[in-house]
Amino acid sequence: MSASSAKEALIIDAVRTPRGRGKAGKGGLSSLHPQVILAQALNHLANRSGVNKDDVEDVVIGCVTQAKEQGANVARNAVLYADWPLSATGVTLNRFCGSGAQAVNFAVMGVLSGQQDLVVAGGVESMSRVPMGSDVEWIDADNMALRKKLQMVPQGISADLIATLEGFTRDDVDRFALASQHKAEIAQKEGRFAKSLFTVTSLDGKPLLDKDEHPRAGTTIEALTKLEPAFAGMGAAKLGLNGESLDELALAKYPEAKAIQHVHTAGNSSGIVDGAAVVLVASSEYAKAHGLKARARVRAVATWGAEPVIMLTAPAPASEKALKKAGMVAKDIDLWEINEAFAAIPLQTARKLSIDLDRVNVNGGAIALGHPLGATGACLIGTALDELERTNKSTALITLCIGGGMGIATIIERV
Repeated sequence: MSASSAKEALIIDAVRTPRGRGKAGKGGLSSLHPQVILAQALNHLANRSGVNKDDVEDVVIGCVTQAKEQGANVARNAVLYADWPLSATGVTLNRFCGSGAQAVNFAVMGVLSGQQDLVVAGGVESMSRVPMGSDVEWIDADNMALRKKLQMVPQGISADLIATLEGFTRDDVDRFALASQHKAEIAQKEGRFAKSLFTVTSLDGKPLLDKDEHPRAGTTIEALTKLEPAFAGMGAAKLGLNGESLDELALAKYPEAKAIQHVHTAGNSSGIVDGAAVVLVASSEYAKAHGLKARARVRAVATWGAEPVIMLTAPAPASEKALKKAGMVAKDIDLWEINEAFAAIPLQTARKLSIDLDRVNVNGGAIALGHPLGATGACLIGTALDELERTNKSTALITLCIGGGMGIATIIERV
């Protein structure tokens, strides 16, 4: 297929809720059922873009903890609650922290294949109402046959293992976290998130939340250094099949680390929040026929699997794979969104790809803003698009680390 005849997947628009604190009864979105949060995002996207909802062929939604209120296909239920046409179907997927990005990437694949012309994709997570881990107990529900083959450890220990192997000190990760807070503070003050954000309302239409409430303005390095390591106690827990500690399991796979340095804390790890984000993806033919103005095109998407004990090192190879598909190299990308699940992840990814940190997460990341698991990937795509337009730049790469040893990447180019 020649370049002139190649199909394109266009991003028409992207919106998100503010991220509310993920504490039951205390966060700004915690009073709303996740179906309602997502439905408001769907309707805001449709109303703002002016798209005909009858033409939407599918709504693809990422959600990590698909239990309780987030079970039973939250995507379809949100479509129904939003009073969309019954012809608009919904599907919910789980690729852990990459779920929102994967939803968008699946929409892109549907359009590029020629089987779909208009798809809404994104994610939702209400961590205040459906706490992380509500769908499975990590130790009790594991397949024993798999555990005997491969004894994995929780992500926090994997993040500390990465920091140890890379030589990232507590000061390194704290200073990265401090920068995230400061960048988010500036972005909020300058209204850099305003284009994507909409005000979430209560069931009776009253405003509930109009801005991200997790950032801690005025954070200092002194405050960060006082926080205790979050995963040292977990690392010492004797949860191995033969009575090994979790740290010992990680070191059995990576003996070169010698001893795991537990550097991650609540201050330099991602915040627990509620939120939803959705992206409208269309074929160029549909956009032209219906007068929709595209904001960006998707250049490439990719996933990559990595060793599952260290777990969180796949963003770099996933990004390299996407770059190769797009005929690009890392220096061609103007802006990077590397999810801040833990501070060591963007630091390791940037080092691996030789990226200057001044192009990474320029408006802060999940350390400051929070990480609404299934929604984050879609949030980052919208944030990157807004920033490309604000700064008159061209390309952005969005990447996230994923549980079980995976990474995902999406490259967008501003139209």
